[in-house]
Amino acid sequence: MKTNPVIDAILSRRSTRAFEVKPIPKEDLEAIVTCGVWAPSAMNRQEWTFIVVNDRERIQNLAAVIGTALDRENYQMYSPEAAIIVGHKKGAQFGREDDGCAMENMFLAAHSLGIGSCWINQLQGICDVPEVRSQLSDLGLPEDYEVHGICILGYGAKETPAKERESTVIWA
Repeated sequence: MKTNPVIDAILSRRSTRAFEVKPIPKEDLEAIVTCGVWAPSAMNRQEWTFIVVNDRERIQNLAAVIGTALDRENYQMYSPEAAIIVGHKKGAQFGREDDGCAMENMFLAAHSLGIGSCWINQLQGICDVPEVRSQLSDLGLPEDYEVHGICILGYGAKETPAKERESTVIWA
């Protein structure tokens, strides 16, 4: 198979679910969120909002209300060092798709900087639970926005091995 640095990055990125307690430099977070901002969006509308949270306590407060809303005791969102919340106006026609493109760009950017990442999708459908909405509002998300994904970030505490690919590819 043909390869290059971009293909290598795509094939070597893994979801990280165990993080070291080690701050991520602000310039790295800026680069990661900028890559999200530059992701493709439907009709180039760029309707998303990005909220960068690099305060572990605030992240854990959000994780706690998510855990309560989902009846998941001790939910910690894998205790990341930072999180980038991607929000879209409720009911945006292509919000979920746009957010997915932004998330993937951020995952690959993080990986290229030696930073682990993982998609957190638990906020889908619970953004308007009062305690959850309160936390999201405190972080700056407008009341009429919903979240399809959170990009959690940190330096991996252990290596994540690749799993065998099971997707079907049909050449027509």
